[in-house]
Amino acid sequence: MPAVVRQTLAEADVVVVLNARFGQMATHAYTLFGAGPLSLPTGQTIVHVHASDAEFGKVVDADLTVHAGPNRMAAALAEVEVEGHARWTRWCADRRAAFLDTLDYPPQLGDLDMGDVVAWLRENLPDDVIVTAGAGNFSVWADKFLLYGERARLLASQNGTMGYGLPAAVAAKLVEPDRTVVCFAGDGDLQMNLQELGTGLQEDARPIVLVVDNGSYGTIRMHQELHHPGRVVGTDIVNPDFVAIAGAYGMHAEQVLATADFGPAFDRALASSTGALLHLVVATDQLTPRLTVEQARRTDG
Repeated sequence: MPAVVRQTLAEADVVVVLNARFGQMATHAYTLFGAGPLSLPTGQTIVHVHASDAEFGKVVDADLTVHAGPNRMAAALAEVEVEGHARWTRWCADRRAAFLDTLDYPPQLGDLDMGDVVAWLRENLPDDVIVTAGAGNFSVWADKFLLYGERARLLASQNGTMGYGLPAAVAAKLVEPDRTVVCFAGDGDLQMNLQELGTGLQEDARPIVLVVDNGSYGTIRMHQELHHPGRVVGTDIVNPDFVAIAGAYGMHAEQVLATADFGPAFDRALASSTGALLHLVVATDQLTPRLTVEQARRTDG
């Protein structure tokens, strides 16, 4: 969480948390909202809105809890008369513009630019797409850089559960066989549950799997580079032939090495009746969309 965002949240009189959990990221390592022993009492009013009432009181004792999904709650809030409505409308427009600015990204290292790939997906995915993602730095592309309308769904992992994306995608395809299901998986992440391609074969639940392959356990590598620059231990991965494996499970499969090749490859994947796996080879030294190994080594740990 950027320092300016943390400061803004810390100083807010009222905080409305809409369908988010009070986990490590949302509380800035449990230092906000009275979420842990390092939190300072702020006198804030906390409103927690969530689709599952089991989330209430787990970490933060909110002043008001509302058991509702985000779409219904947002629609209800839109109908509320707000004092100073014009100022509120301007503020909302400014916040929306600021959010859209965060979709910008620097050019990525290597021949395949995941920023351009995800920008293409934003324009071309069906409105009712279901996206799943496992755990790792690669998942920020699905979690942050795709836009989800009212009909779309994101099934993302909690607590760093590597391998979640593929079985979640198979399950989603079983429940919604007529909808497009796209799984984002890292190379290390996918190998946690690669055998679930067999479940997809057996049950005829065939998603599109995007394997973002940087030849590394990228999140761990990032921490190594930030705290012990150049001292890389146990994070390099020698991968199998993902295309051959997917082919053995009867899926359409291709390797994609260049940005310009992604769109046509995805169209072929979408047209396939067997599901598909696209093996996207990206640069190892691109740790996150906005951090390279070179930049990390210049950062004080």
